[in-house]
Amino acid sequence: QVQLVESGGGLVQTGGSLRLSCAVSGRTFSNYAMGWFRQAPGKEREFVATISRTGSSTNYADSVKGRFTISRDNAKNTVYLHLNSLKPEDTAVYYCAAAESGYTNTLVRPQRYHYWGQGTQVTVSS
Repeated sequence: QVQLVESGGGLVQTGGSLRLSCAVSGRTFSNYAMGWFRQAPGKEREFVATISRTGSSTNYADSVKGRFTISRDNAKNTVYLHLNSLKPEDTAVYYCAAAESGYTNTLVRPQRYHYWGQGTQVTVSS
């Protein structure tokens, strides 16, 4: 079994930055592609970003491209999401997820992921 624990969320003003972390345990971290999703109240969970097993390939939702950066440190079993130039519409619970297979251009649907964290709240004030 794989366990994922997110951290780093919080309250930030428009234009601010945050760094989310997701610590993974239980299996070999480098065997999994990793993704970040978010879910705002009353909305479906939406894709934010994904990164390949080695970190050589990434993919982003258009809404965050150029503002968010996904990265991973396989030595620390951790995936990160750097959030810059935050907007009120970025307010959501952010989830990290692990996928056993797939390429970054296909890992955009929640159904492609096998393990999920509990989420961390990001609130952007206007």
